[in-house]
Amino acid sequence: MDSYIMIGFSVFLGAIFVGGAILTSKLLAFYTPAGQRKVQPYECSEEPIGDARIRFKVAFYIFALLFLLFDIESLLLFPCMKIFRAVVTDQAGGIGTSVLFAELFVFIFILFFGFIYAWRKGVLVWE
Repeated sequence: MDSYIMIGFSVFLGAIFVGGAILTSKLLAFYTPAGQRKVQPYECSEEPIGDARIRFKVAFYIFALLFLLFDIESLLLFPCMKIFRAVVTDQAGGIGTSVLFAELFVFIFILFFGFIYAWRKGVLVWE
């Protein structure tokens, strides 16, 4: 029962913070009455030309997400190799070298076939 009280308190506190942020932004926001020209942003003393809403291809976002995914997974390999070296030199004890090698192989196997799948789908083609 004590954990439910803490969860309820966290939800209540989160709602207070979110509501307070929304209320504060509404109270402090710049308001221009209808019919007046809105204040334009200052861009190096140049008048803004065109619409600021430009459509981007979804492929750019997918490419960026794949980059982050493979980057983080490749960074994960460094501590894994350090553990693997400790196991091979028998400093960790208790874990078999073959078990750890199999786990690393499965991890690299999944990473490699994810890369091949993205390549075959054409996600990595930059136009």
